[in-house]
Amino acid sequence: MEINRDITIEELIEKYPFSVQYLSKKGIRCIVCGEPIWGTLEEACEEKDFTPEQIEEVLVELNELYKQNKNKKDDDKKRNIIKTRNL
Repeated sequence: MEINRDITIEELIEKYPFSVQYLSKKGIRCIVCGEPIWGTLEEACEEKDFTPEQIEEVLVELNELYKQNKNKKDDDKKRNIIKTRNL
C-alpha cells in the first residue's frame, strides 16, 4: 500500500490532493481555518471514533483512489507523447 495509517494528514493532502474530498465525505476535515490538521491519518480517524476495521477500509479506499488517479495520469502522459510525436 502506498498510503498507510502512519502518514501525516499534512503529507497526505500534499502528496495526494484527491484525498481531501474523500476524507471530507468521511467527516474528517483536513484543513481547519486555513491550517492543516496535525497528526496521522490513523489519529484523525480515531478522533472520529472509527473502528480498526473502518480505518482499514479508509486505507483500502484511499489506495484504490491513488491507483485510479495514477492510472489516469499515466494515460494522460501517453496521450501527450502520442500527440507530440504526431506533430
